[in-house]
Amino acid sequence: MSQNGDDSEEVHLPPVLKASVHDVRYFAALLRGVNFVNRATVTITKSGFVVVVEEARTLLGTAYIFADVFDEYTYNAESPAAPQDSQNSEPEEEDNSAFEIPLNTLIECLNIFGTAGASGSGAAAGGTTGKYKKWKRAGEDSDHDGDDDHGRGRRTSNGTSGGKGIEHYFGNGSEKGTGMRMTYAGSGFPLTLLIAEDAEGPTTTCEITTYEAEPHLQLPFESDRMVLKIILKARQDGSSWLRDALSELDPSCDKLTFIGNPPPAVASGKQPRAANATPMLRIQAAGTFGSTEMDYPNDRDVLETFECTRPVSFSYRFGHISRTLRALQSSTKTSLRIDDEGLLSLQFLMPSPKAKTEATADAFIEFRCLALDDELV
Repeated sequence: MSQNGDDSEEVHLPPVLKASVHDVRYFAALLRGVNFVNRATVTITKSGFVVVVEEARTLLGTAYIFADVFDEYTYNAESPAAPQDSQNSEPEEEDNSAFEIPLNTLIECLNIFGTAGASGSGAAAGGTTGKYKKWKRAGEDSDHDGDDDHGRGRRTSNGTSGGKGIEHYFGNGSEKGTGMRMTYAGSGFPLTLLIAEDAEGPTTTCEITTYEAEPHLQLPFESDRMVLKIILKARQDGSSWLRDALSELDPSCDKLTFIGNPPPAVASGKQPRAANATPMLRIQAAGTFGSTEMDYPNDRDVLETFECTRPVSFSYRFGHISRTLRALQSSTKTSLRIDDEGLLSLQFLMPSPKAKTEATADAFIEFRCLALDDELV
């Protein structure tokens, strides 16, 4: 009950979340990285978003989207009287709001003008191909497909904006990106998006139904049990060594095995590794039509970090590991860790397009996957 008897008190409560960004492409790319299951659990805190999806009680995908991804980010904890979606044992995690949302719907809304990049973003989840006609501004004579550049930069136009209204959130006409303002009033309310290409073009308001968050798979990774740690650099052309390896494998493969061996100094203490010796890192794929092996040397151009305490070999469903390809397309660095029970952790650094400062941190996406049981291998 309200102590002052004002029926409008709840109406004046600030929304749990207000966030805006002048260009949705980076935010959309982070969401696409875990868009292999439609229903996602979103947890909002003062420091940003955590988006979690799981598949077959075996694979867990998590996108960590920090507050500085947005141009404006304001979080207000829900009233204690509001129902809590989840309760965690750690006190620092109690101040959050969690809900479930159809992730593919959110991504399609961000791409409603076809300018959020990555053509065919929803294909894996049953979405559309991402081909849309770009809004034609006054003074433009031709139509353009909004995603011809696949999100790598928008083409210039003569459109300019005026006034001091919606452009506060969506930038002026010289900034070529689709802007978004996101609000969330709290438990039971929809996630509301206001989307526009610029202040002169059309705006779209999307309300996405939210659901009570259900407990999801927990796969804690303990560093003291780690037996293999590898950090793979990106190629000079920006591509990923791991992405290239996975892309070259036959999609009919059933099983993917990561094999690690200690460096020569650890293995023998004095003798260098022979040319025909077992490589430090081997990726082995097996399927109905045969097997493929890819070896990686201890090359600073490939491996930034390599730590292996003992010979390691664990296998995973190729279908689960291939879920990481979308995140790999945008990452610049890959961390691969395996613990003594075969729990695999893959972390992908997703560089922010914003200027780097001491206060900013790049978002990242993490996948954790259980190894196959010996009986199933």
